[in-house]
Amino acid sequence: MLNLLLQVWGGAFYLLNKLFFSQAERAVSVRAQQSRLILAWSCYLIGLPPWVFIFISERNWIAAAVETSGVPAMIMGLIAARQGEMSFRGQAWLDYLARLMVVVGLGLSIYDFGGLTTLNQVWELGIAAGFLLGTYLLARQKAQGYFWFVVGNISAAALMLRQGYFVLMTQQLLSLVLVVDAYWVRKRKREQRQTTDR
Repeated sequence: MLNLLLQVWGGAFYLLNKLFFSQAERAVSVRAQQSRLILAWSCYLIGLPPWVFIFISERNWIAAAVETSGVPAMIMGLIAARQGEMSFRGQAWLDYLARLMVVVGLGLSIYDFGGLTTLNQVWELGIAAGFLLGTYLLARQKAQGYFWFVVGNISAAALMLRQGYFVLMTQQLLSLVLVVDAYWVRKRKREQRQTTDR
């Protein structure tokens, strides 16, 4: 029962996070975009604890470390959205913290499993790459960041399927649809801006 509750909690709020980010891309007014970004970052923070708990309970050290390292960036994103800044450009120390946590998580994983010996570790590396590169590129207004979020979503879905967390696997697949939608909206807006600039 606790397992199902954690999956519903974490899955619902992470899915809402992606939904609000997608809506922020579609917003026609600055105020609407700001409110969606505030909701997106808030949902991410609310949904984080069960994900970290599940990752740690399954000995998914790399994924747990990556998710935990995202907390400062999420808080900074929420603050930026509340102050009316439509894009959050991460501070250099956040990038270093995320990289450090991947190394810590990888070290714990290698120590715990005696090397890179399981398919789960490969999926965790996919989660790490998706999170780090996706966040890095989107913070710099590069739409390619969404591609890396796709890599992270597919990796997380595969990991959750292997470990029997079917609610979280489904949430990751639904999130994948929203990430692709946000990418297409961003791409269309960029093309429209280029057309009007000519």
